[in-house]
Amino acid sequence: MMAENVAGKISAIVPVGQRYDRSGAVAGEYLEALRRTGRDFELVFVLDGRQRDLAERLLELAAGDRRLRIIQLARSFGEATAVSAGVENTNGGTLLTLPAYPQIDAGEIEKLLAALEFSDMAIAVRWPRAAASRFEVFRRKTFHRLVRSVSGISFSDLGCGARAFKRAVADEVPIYGDQHRFIPLLAMRRGFRVRQVEVRQSERDRYDDGYGPKIYLQRFLDLFTVVFLVRFTKKPLRFFGMIGSCTFLLGAIFLTYVVIERLFFGVDLSDRPALLLSSLLVVLGLQIFALGLLGELIIFTHARELKEYTIEKIVN
Repeated sequence: MMAENVAGKISAIVPVGQRYDRSGAVAGEYLEALRRTGRDFELVFVLDGRQRDLAERLLELAAGDRRLRIIQLARSFGEATAVSAGVENTNGGTLLTLPAYPQIDAGEIEKLLAALEFSDMAIAVRWPRAAASRFEVFRRKTFHRLVRSVSGISFSDLGCGARAFKRAVADEVPIYGDQHRFIPLLAMRRGFRVRQVEVRQSERDRYDDGYGPKIYLQRFLDLFTVVFLVRFTKKPLRFFGMIGSCTFLLGAIFLTYVVIERLFFGVDLSDRPALLLSSLLVVLGLQIFALGLLGELIIFTHARELKEYTIEKIVN
């Protein structure tokens, strides 16, 4: 069983997946930056897979500083699982998640920690950003505009893995799937104060391999899931009811048009694809609406078990 949380201690978690610094230089930089804070800390690398080259380097560093710890997962479970494993196996009152490759200047970690004095979570925004291809700039801006349009919350650099937050955030915000990228959104849903902090981008922050169509589709589906969790978790009828009503209304309009043609203009109903399509839309709309009602019944049944708020403090 994990020891009781230590309020002033920093637990820095580095999930190591497919992309990581094979030389282990990042680990040394993080150790040095954490030492300069003057606070008690632990630096935990969670290996999500078999990164033997990095594991050997980490073992060498751990021999010289026992505050560096290594957690080896049995197989690759995904970065979100690695973050969760790090959270569950650390006891610091302040948590840091850091990328396993050069992304920010390690010396900027203190900025993130200092920002927690006025917030519950501080997320790094790399600025100024290094020169990138036009496609990369377009992709980045499009993604953040999409996040802002569907969630109503504006962020500048959700792709940066450097974040500092209080233990309460990790205790209240569930992390699963690939939703670790959207922790700030989920934290704000719970009422936590999230602050963006500009930090220097690492000069070695380059990724030339690019991403395939599969990755972009996964990111879009993750965003869709998070938006549903943020806005419709306890109100599924609003989501499914809106879609179902629009579908039903569209089908009803088409069906009315077809019936009017038959009654007043003598148009035969046989061989009319519009009749089949309109009937299908009406039935589909009713089914989607019924799905929302079913969700409402489930939520109502378990409403007392669900919690979507966080108490900041109680006086007297």
